Amino acid sequence: MTETAGWAGRARVVMLGKPGCHLCEDAWGVIERVTGELGVSRAREQLDDVGEADREEYWDKVPVTFVDGRRHDFWRVSGDRLRAALGS
Repeated sequence: MTETAGWAGRARVVMLGKPGCHLCEDAWGVIERVTGELGVSRAREQLDDVGEADREEYWDKVPVTFVDGRRHDFWRVSGDRLRAALGS
């Protein structure tokens, strides 16, 4: 993928996941907690709702976390790493 997808910049933190993914639920819990504490916007995107190139790029990496439109992490989310990426 050569450029950041528009959906990845929908909020400061965006998680790309898929239904029924237990790692996605775990990651979203961390994202909700950290963004809630910091007052930062967050959004969830579903793998089925993004373009074909993004599905091919990320299908085996979900959940994928984006911060400020750039890929931050995949599979798991560390609260400390996310806070650092958000500048707190």
